[in-house]
Amino acid sequence: MKTAMNGQTDSGSGWRRPRRKCRVYSDSHTQRRSTRSCPGAGGKEKWRILPVGEVHDQHAACQGGHRRNAPMGKGISKSGGAHEPAPVSLSELIHQHVRLAIETAVHEELRAALGTTLYERSDVRRGYRNGIRERTLTGPTGPVALALPRATLFRGAGGKEWSSTIVPRYQRRMPEVNEAVIATYLAGGNTRRIRGALQPLLKAAPLSKSAVSRVVATLKDGLEAWRRRSLADLDIIYVYLDGFALRVRSAGRVVSVPVLGVVGVLPDGHKHLVALELCGGESFAAWKGCLDDLVARGLRAPVLAIIDGNAGLRRAVGLVWPRAAVQRCCVHKLRNLERKAPKHALAEIRDDFHRIVYAASGEAARTAFAAFERTWAKRCPGVITSLREGGGELLTFFTFPKAQWKTLRTTNTIERLHEEFRRRVKTQGSLPSEDAALVLLFSLVASGQIKLRKIDGWQKIGAVLSQHTVVAA
Repeated sequence: MKTAMNGQTDSGSGWRRPRRKCRVYSDSHTQRRSTRSCPGAGGKEKWRILPVGEVHDQHAACQGGHRRNAPMGKGISKSGGAHEPAPVSLSELIHQHVRLAIETAVHEELRAALGTTLYERSDVRRGYRNGIRERTLTGPTGPVALALPRATLFRGAGGKEWSSTIVPRYQRRMPEVNEAVIATYLAGGNTRRIRGALQPLLKAAPLSKSAVSRVVATLKDGLEAWRRRSLADLDIIYVYLDGFALRVRSAGRVVSVPVLGVVGVLPDGHKHLVALELCGGESFAAWKGCLDDLVARGLRAPVLAIIDGNAGLRRAVGLVWPRAAVQRCCVHKLRNLERKAPKHALAEIRDDFHRIVYAASGEAARTAFAAFERTWAKRCPGVITSLREGGGELLTFFTFPKAQWKTLRTTNTIERLHEEFRRRVKTQGSLPSEDAALVLLFSLVASGQIKLRKIDGWQKIGAVLSQHTVVAA
């Protein structure tokens, strides 16, 4: 009778399979004893002394049979999958590295502030560490749980708590999150849409309604600084003046409030937003107050003012900048003529008016002007009265370089800006306050979401300045 390693007996009637196929015994030496039962070897147990590195290979051979003839992938133990690391998504890896990078940067910042490394004894030490503070910082990858060091710096007889500049005290969001909130707001999102848009990124740290409002309110500081800035160093060559209406909640009611806008053209041809002001109406007093404020802040008179047909604006420009040339918007004047004309004559009147404003020269324009008067004086006297009201100010642009005629004969430059404003606010029934309206309009330009390009023919501005200087002298 034979005694097997598991205590089973062989009585000659047949071999009984051991309870386990493989057992590994180890001792204090560098060799190990391995026991295996392999069906290919007749089913009998064998005792072998194996080197340390071969134990796992022999065990694998028992589990999967002869590996030399086994197909690839077969014989691999399924139980080994329990030891495989859990899959980690790319976003989680990025999140972990962001946390590690922030903590490392703050520790390096503290080491530079103390002048020594951790546990270093030195006479140049400028303070000491005193623990770790747990904080949560919300960034583009979501909320990050940080363990940031605390320290006390030596200040005379006492001490002062050290504060990181990388992660300032009380900061709960990275600047990129606030920038995303502001960009979404300027793109047309309200508080509810902003919270929904950023929810997939912020995950467990969603923005509250009050948090969004506080972030948007930071734009007001930029507006106030812009409205109080000096204009003495601003050299304006051409200035466009026009107004448009916004629906704003004022004194508990939603009303249509005019916004007075002023856009200037600099010597390099770039357009510059000079002023935005909410008033009760586009009256003479409102426009004069707006222009007086610009002059009080140091703005010099422009060479040319391009305006629409508002009588109050025309009077204000004449009083504040009496030496500036005035160009009446040809598009506004054509609308006035069409309003005075019968419907069956609109096409003919429009063609005759275009012969004036699209003439090849100033002389040809004056000839077409006289022909217009002769043609329509008896047929449509109201049209002639409206045309004569604009008079020679409809033809002022002919005295400037021809490359700039298209830009100077209309107020389309500022009308384009107003169109962008209207497009942005059309998703809202009304703006909550007058300040909110101005903050939104100013920030659209200041942030670059509305871009103001150079005017056509800006290369000729130097010649205009030279001519204007000679005339002024």
